[in-house]
Amino acid sequence: MKKHIVEEAKRCLQCKKPSCVKGCPVSTPINQIIEKFLNGQIMEAGELLFQNNPLSVICSLVCPHEKQCEGHCILHKKGVPIHFGDIEYYISSYYLNMVKPDSPAIKGKKIAIIGSGPAGITIAIILASRGYDIALFEAHDQIGGVLRYGIPEFRLPKNILEKYKEKLMVMGIKIRPNTFIGQVLTVDDLFRDGYEAVFVGTGVWKPKPLGIKGESLGHVHYAIDYLKNPSVYELGHRVCIIGAGNVAMDVARTAIRNGVREVYIMYRSGYEDITADKHEVDYAMIDGVKFEYNKSPVEFVDEGVIYQETETVKDQEGDSIIHVQEGPATLFKADSVIIAISQGPRDTIVSSTRGIAVDEKGLIMTNQTGMTTREGVFASGDVVTGARTVAEAVRVSKIVADAMDRYVKSVR
Repeated sequence: MKKHIVEEAKRCLQCKKPSCVKGCPVSTPINQIIEKFLNGQIMEAGELLFQNNPLSVICSLVCPHEKQCEGHCILHKKGVPIHFGDIEYYISSYYLNMVKPDSPAIKGKKIAIIGSGPAGITIAIILASRGYDIALFEAHDQIGGVLRYGIPEFRLPKNILEKYKEKLMVMGIKIRPNTFIGQVLTVDDLFRDGYEAVFVGTGVWKPKPLGIKGESLGHVHYAIDYLKNPSVYELGHRVCIIGAGNVAMDVARTAIRNGVREVYIMYRSGYEDITADKHEVDYAMIDGVKFEYNKSPVEFVDEGVIYQETETVKDQEGDSIIHVQEGPATLFKADSVIIAISQGPRDTIVSSTRGIAVDEKGLIMTNQTGMTTREGVFASGDVVTGARTVAEAVRVSKIVADAMDRYVKSVR
């Protein structure tokens, strides 16, 4: 055991009203877990974590802790907060390796889960533990969704997802890879074949284009596509990434790890307006990523990116307003360009299924318990909210799992 893990746990003040718990999207009982851990009850601590959050070991690695549990820690006000993410990872990974999940008696009631990202895995684990016959449909060849194809290996080792796959199969969950619901099979087919409820957790895989000239050129790519399989891309020696969110940081750091010599992030505003988490920006800078501020791309050409200088001013509410400066455009030379500004949902399921309403962004509309406008079809995760944290997907999916349980019981 790493010494600092125990030292961190011992620093916990065991607050009677722990603010760290309030800062966690899934209300992880941090003080109870640390107490059990220090008392030699690591399996009990791991079970408490897992029951509260089936993706605890993943959240320990990818959550923005400085905005959540650690940011709300009482010690943070005076100095250094408890780094619970490190403690959580140690306990959760130990538990995931050691626990032998039960194979619950299947009740015969079938539920279909479309998408094996954070929301889908959470729903599958919860409902399978209650005895439902679960089939998990995944469009890719491996489970994980954004966890596998959107988060780089250096942030989330993929062997963790393999362990989850093993646990899912032991629980009796059937996994059907390379199955894109909405093309050959539809939601209507699932109901025809005896599924009593359907969950949609397909995430946001459709890149948002910039809509400028040159976007179809062969050296211009989209971030979400690049992250799926970086090794197949030949980017050259100098790459320009458009955007400054967490995805842009992941792309930049991945490109460096795949041999690109010079990686630049072009952002239309200044450092203070970067939307990525600060520690992600710091890591990118440490890795050697360079930043080009106050530049707005207006065209892509074979030689790189043509941009205009911008100026950022604050309005009365303190919000940033970006003004494009007058004057000639300038060429920023780059062998390849990767657009990392946002992504939205594909419309494959909605377009092939009657009665599922979406909003103006194409996100599926649900009530507070995850029911869509079609009876028996539920949804949560990024396909409902847009890109959010894993912990937020788990929080909502726990509510949806309970609602699906109640729904299936009510229709029989």
